[in-house]
Amino acid sequence: MIGALVCWKKHEDGTGHRVVLYAVSGNNKQLEAVRPFKNLFVEKSVFVPSIVSSDKIDKALEENDLQIHKLTDQINKLTLVNKSSPERKQLIEQRTCLTDASLKNVFSLYAFTRFDGKPVTLDEIIKLHGGHLPPTGTGDCCAPKLLSYAFAHELEPVSMDEVYFGRDTKNKQNGISYPPCDERCGYILPSILGLEILYRDKDIVVVNKQSGLLSVPGKGEDKQDCVESRVRNLFPKAPVQCAVHRLDMETSGILICALNPESHRRLNEQFAAGLVHKKYIALLDGILRGKPEGRTELPFRLDPDNRPHQIYDEVNGKLGITEWKKLGIEKFQTGSGEKTVTRIEFSPLTGRTHQLRLASSCSVERGGLGIPIVGDSLYGECRDDERLMLHAAEITFCHPTSGELLHIVCEPEF
Repeated sequence: MIGALVCWKKHEDGTGHRVVLYAVSGNNKQLEAVRPFKNLFVEKSVFVPSIVSSDKIDKALEENDLQIHKLTDQINKLTLVNKSSPERKQLIEQRTCLTDASLKNVFSLYAFTRFDGKPVTLDEIIKLHGGHLPPTGTGDCCAPKLLSYAFAHELEPVSMDEVYFGRDTKNKQNGISYPPCDERCGYILPSILGLEILYRDKDIVVVNKQSGLLSVPGKGEDKQDCVESRVRNLFPKAPVQCAVHRLDMETSGILICALNPESHRRLNEQFAAGLVHKKYIALLDGILRGKPEGRTELPFRLDPDNRPHQIYDEVNGKLGITEWKKLGIEKFQTGSGEKTVTRIEFSPLTGRTHQLRLASSCSVERGGLGIPIVGDSLYGECRDDERLMLHAAEITFCHPTSGELLHIVCEPEF
């Protein structure tokens, strides 16, 4: 793949100039362009080298390389005699351990610059994925090279493209543009960008908000990091209040942000008119018995003496209406053991604060399900190794400019 990233470099006097970054996928020695790319609109072009040199990678692989080759020879010989022999299986397990160790040695060399100018190592990203190792070559694709370089040099990304150059394959054609790959780029780009972007055009950006990140800024210096601030880091012209709706800090999933005031206004109108349809997935902390689906209509209001808790109030509460469907009973593994949970699909028809958490935890006598969501620190129990198991998985709305019906799906990690 050959990639190019058009950036904008701001000057202290408020002016600026364009910079074009370009790179090739794979690990390669630093190349110099014979003819630097120039036109009337570009003042500078830069070739972005590999994050880690091939020499360093070769050295990291040396430790286990010889032993891996010996094991491979032994495995190949046994394959000809008896493919299912216990000895061959044992040798394969030994080789897998060594290759994983070699991969870890290589991955430990990689570090990127995030959207906020701070470094993030591939080891740190691997921890975010529960220790699951990415494929070989992760970090050597065009997109992470280009974006990391841009953020390290205070360049604002404007537009990026990657084109396949080579013989046609089953999945790629020469000269055709392709998005960053899911296997490698999809593993690391959310950590570099600070957001997992599900959809983006000139009017809106739709992200997969991670649990633990605020939707909008809170009170205090320590609560300024949020989806809105991260979107504005990537899209400086976005409105200060660009989030069209909100998710609780502990809730993960789909969140829409507008990139201009008119799109924000039109989307707000859709939400206010009840024209936006959402579905959430949750794990209830126990077994929900009885009917497989239903509807809750519960009046709640803020408890001023115990913010941000909501309390049941038939007189002064605002009605929260939610349709629900039981998807199944399953085992859920936590750091402290295994528990039995109920997987639920929620379709909120109103947008009250903590509506789904309350629909779950409120007693059956009052019309709720009587079982809090796993990891609910406000209306249930949240252990140190748990998070709120609530995820905004689907949203359907009309594009604010084109009017096209958009249906975006983002499956939960749990």
